Amino acid sequence: MTLILALDFGGTKLAASTVEADGKEWLKHESELSPDPGDALTDLEIMRWLIEKVLDDKKPDAIGVSFGGPVDATTGLVRLSHHVPGWENVPLKQILEENYYAPVSIDNDANVAAIGEYRFGAGRGYDTFLYITISTGVGGGWIINGKPWRGALGLAGEIGHTVVDPRGPICLCGKRGCVERFASGPYMAQNARELLEKEPRNSGNKVRGDILKYLVNNDLNLITGKIVSDAAGYGDELAQQVLYQGAWALGVGIGNAANLMNPQRFVLGGGVTKAGDNFWAIVRKVARETALPEVNFEVVRALLGDDAPLWGAVALGLDVLR
Repeated sequence: MTLILALDFGGTKLAASTVEADGKEWLKHESELSPDPGDALTDLEIMRWLIEKVLDDKKPDAIGVSFGGPVDATTGLVRLSHHVPGWENVPLKQILEENYYAPVSIDNDANVAAIGEYRFGAGRGYDTFLYITISTGVGGGWIINGKPWRGALGLAGEIGHTVVDPRGPICLCGKRGCVERFASGPYMAQNARELLEKEPRNSGNKVRGDILKYLVNNDLNLITGKIVSDAAGYGDELAQQVLYQGAWALGVGIGNAANLMNPQRFVLGGGVTKAGDNFWAIVRKVARETALPEVNFEVVRALLGDDAPLWGAVALGLDVLR
């Protein structure tokens, strides 16, 4: 049996799985939330524990790794994580190869998820598409002519830091009005909190934000992107405003990418894509309005869901064996 170990270093979650080389289901799968606050050392410690559980004293034949941040795919050097401190210039490929005596292939999580969808999911049969993940952050991975396209320094696909509103709020990257600043889960939660704090108190029967506050028992610190989505689904107008802003920003980013690169489709994954039909309708409508009329494309759901980075890591492991 050829055993592939797939690892996912996400912004908020760590996961490890094993699969046979020709398998379609996990042999073992384990995940754990990253501690808050945490750093690269705590992430590595948790991942070692997860690896021990899924390997169960077996030796992997190859390891594929999805990492939530810029990576040099050739050397396996992690440049940094936008969400977890301490990952600057960490030789993750070398660390894993020295610990598990197996060849390692590593890439940015969006690139890896794109590879996963191309090989096993919504990208099968399509040579040119952009995978977009919308969760803790917003990232993208290109497949062009059937191969990952990483750009000159491995930074291609950063659709999350496409500016859609130059006068908008400041993003963690330092620019204003990025797609990620409106559409990512943590920023949607922040936007909802800020609007709630400004919302005037009303003695009427229905107040914007009431449903949102009810869902968190009036503790605004408990608001997450999912709760914003849930409140919007229940008819909360303030939550709907936040969700609309996120969907609008994502749609503008997609429309511009369609004009620039003319892909066959956009494959969207990540937690925020579970926001409901209204979110998808806005994204598709705004993307279509932003793109040139003659540019044809589809905006579809990822088929692999939250496991897209792990299945992409499986593909990396298979490729490194070959």
